[in-house]
Amino acid sequence: MEGFKQIGFDEFNFKIFKKIDKDWGLIVSSDGNRINPMTASWMGFGILWNKPVTFIFIRPTRFTYQLMENSSNFSLSFFTENFRKQLNFCGTKSGRDYDKIKEVNFTTGNHNYTSYVIESEIIFFCQKLYYSDINPENFIDGGINKLYDNDFHRMYIAEISEIQMKI
Repeated sequence: MEGFKQIGFDEFNFKIFKKIDKDWGLIVSSDGNRINPMTASWMGFGILWNKPVTFIFIRPTRFTYQLMENSSNFSLSFFTENFRKQLNFCGTKSGRDYDKIKEVNFTTGNHNYTSYVIESEIIFFCQKLYYSDINPENFIDGGINKLYDNDFHRMYIAEISEIQMKI
């Protein structure tokens, strides 16, 4: 990938909580016809099933959901603060109504059959392993349930196959 270098999992080091909560991530999914970036801050990283993984959450009402259901992979990107306006647009507008890539003037690439945004600072290439729908009956803290209006997320667990960092 031009302008990026692959880094090993043991080399990777960033302030994960700041990146997720304050800087936001961008889930880029594609069904082969449409590419859609969706801003997300409900995610995590770890080791599961002896693999480096990420877990992300997408509501069935989101356009990204249908793309995720029709693909086995996606990318997860993080950006510098300069892209706050574009990330906000990608998190508040629907891919059903807008070509968000065009609207925010992003450039896309494809690496190992996975779409990504070239303007990213860090890109995780992910292969879906598992999904599960959030069950409201399983909430131990009843207050969390108030974050929903019967539009409970689907959680996807994906293996991180590669990390690319902008040079």
